[in-house]
Amino acid sequence: MGFDGLADGWDVWSEEETKVVLAYRPDVFDSSDLPAPCMPTIYLTKGQRDRRPGRNRPAPEDSWYVTLFFEPEVDYGRESFESEPSARQRVVELSEALAAGDIDYRSLYQVPRPDYFETLDELTGRET
Repeated sequence: MGFDGLADGWDVWSEEETKVVLAYRPDVFDSSDLPAPCMPTIYLTKGQRDRRPGRNRPAPEDSWYVTLFFEPEVDYGRESFESEPSARQRVVELSEALAAGDIDYRSLYQVPRPDYFETLDELTGRET
């Protein structure tokens, strides 16, 4: 299954049966100018990422989850979906929203990161 309509700048970083990771502008978040952990990523997972230890495979009845991260501890919220196609559609919507500058990532931070925000503003065309 692909991602029809994925916004420019987003790449499928890895794809497995129950987990897909997409990265935004990996050419910019290359560790020399901006740290790689700050690269916006979208996780699509079957079951929650923080499942109990010892449970390696999600159960068939587990929901699909979509989470947009700006850093490992900074996310836009996790949403759950009953079907994989619905979750994939949300991934496309989030990719479009970020690329269009429609997500207010500044409000997610307790400690501002001016240089990082400025770069994201430039990449997404977001006006502050």
